Amino acid sequence: MQDILKVSDITFEDVADYIRLDSPDADETNTINTLIRVAKEYIKSYTGLADKDLDAYSDLVIVVLILCQDMWDNRAMYVDKSNVNRTVESILNLHAVNLL
Repeated sequence: MQDILKVSDITFEDVADYIRLDSPDADETNTINTLIRVAKEYIKSYTGLADKDLDAYSDLVIVVLILCQDMWDNRAMYVDKSNVNRTVESILNLHAVNLL
């Protein structure tokens, strides 16, 4: 993996290397690109940072990679109130408007 200093420099190849995926096919490449986009959106929602500000913090690179790995490893979600994927739950909580 190359030395990545900015979130905007992360490519699907970087994530594929990080999750130890050799020679991803077209479907896997599309999935990884989606995971990168979702990870960035999650960080922006969680922190309140604008898209342009993500590159100001090099430590967010590892956060994107970790989120992508977690989403890759946990692609199956059990729909059960006692067993919800934490990443899914966090993302849904960021957008929930019906919490009392």
